[in-house]
Amino acid sequence: MTDPRSHMRVLRGPLLSFDADPGDGDTAVPDSVRYLEDGALWLVDGHIRAVADYAALAPHLPADIEMVDYSGKLMLPGFIDSHVHYAQLDIMASYGRQLLDWLNDYTFPEECRFAERVHAEAVAEAFLDESLRVGTTTAQVFCTSHPGSVDAFFTAAKRRGLRMLAGKVLMDRHAPEALVDDTLGGLADSERLIGDWHGKGRLGYSLTPRFAPTSSREQLEATGAVLRNAPDLHLQTHLSENPGEIAWVAELFPECEDYLAVYERYGLVGPRSTFAHGIHLDQGMRQRLAGAGANIAFCPTSNLFLGSGLFDRQACREAGLATSLASDVGGGTDLSGLATLKAAYQVGQLLGQPLTAWQGFYRLTLGNARALHLDGQVGRLREGGEADIVVLDPEATPLLARRTAHCRTLAERLFALMMLGDDRAVLATWADGRCVHHRDARMAEATTPVDA
Repeated sequence: MTDPRSHMRVLRGPLLSFDADPGDGDTAVPDSVRYLEDGALWLVDGHIRAVADYAALAPHLPADIEMVDYSGKLMLPGFIDSHVHYAQLDIMASYGRQLLDWLNDYTFPEECRFAERVHAEAVAEAFLDESLRVGTTTAQVFCTSHPGSVDAFFTAAKRRGLRMLAGKVLMDRHAPEALVDDTLGGLADSERLIGDWHGKGRLGYSLTPRFAPTSSREQLEATGAVLRNAPDLHLQTHLSENPGEIAWVAELFPECEDYLAVYERYGLVGPRSTFAHGIHLDQGMRQRLAGAGANIAFCPTSNLFLGSGLFDRQACREAGLATSLASDVGGGTDLSGLATLKAAYQVGQLLGQPLTAWQGFYRLTLGNARALHLDGQVGRLREGGEADIVVLDPEATPLLARRTAHCRTLAERLFALMMLGDDRAVLATWADGRCVHHRDARMAEATTPVDA
């Protein structure tokens, strides 16, 4: 079968990409933003061969090349979600509880269903369809404690040619019997999954202890040993989301000075470590995380929905701690990166640190890619980069069209998209050089297996 990526095409229209952190000011730092009003992306075999003004690139294009016209739209790098539970898709919008009650009432019973491979496959397909529909092309994903849930997710992601990170949840205590794994058996399952999937196609593996309370000291120690022996792996877990959780950790690990020290003790804090939430941290803890090169995944819709607290983004910046943006899903209210930006702005306003559109869209693209050490592949529209692109429609809804018609600057248009945009604003999503979602389903390319 002919690989559908093998022919060339050009996407033409306005395009925006970041080359550096634009800062938190109303005006972006010089040379941090690249915007072309009539831009062109020349795609070949899943990569970007050239990015330029269309007029400059046109003389160099083959005469019969396929042209996709996105005039009046806005092309950006595909959105990146640094922390999301795919297995929680079907319990979104479950009546609110605090974190620990929410886990016991909704999450754990739902995750028990993933022992059935056919169920895991169905949810993985639905999750990826929804992610692409909202413009997310890369995510770091929690599966469940069932190895089959990871196989199902990676199989679906590989077939779509997506760049994804994921891992089997490790938890050997304080959970329903149907979910806990054997202390070392969970690591053996993880090592099998790493061998089967890590580095295959565009896939990578994240070691995934759920959070300190559900892993024994032995399991955390064994996880740290795997990470030390394979530094190209990622690690994802939770940290300081809820006061009740923090108190529980203090009871379970009295030998550790604080929650973060538990992870430090077992060698889990490093440059490829993502800690979801990190709301209730002091500045010393933020500095320790920064010194290790780790990042905190800010999940604003989840933090608001579960009443967990307000994330202090500015304190992290002052500590030199990298932050990323994430949906969280089950505890959150939306997979959409635009919804995440809207909530992040609202959280920031309550703390006197409003999120600019420049900083928001940077975080969804290059900022998240850098936090996950994926910026060599995704996060920017650049020559040689992987061709993951989201196309936004500033006139997607009547209200958005009215608002953007009055915008005088690009910053105003971006902010309007950030506050008024939703899934309808995503006209198309491209991954690995193929259109994998279009508002008009007839315009999307059929999903075809991609060989590693």
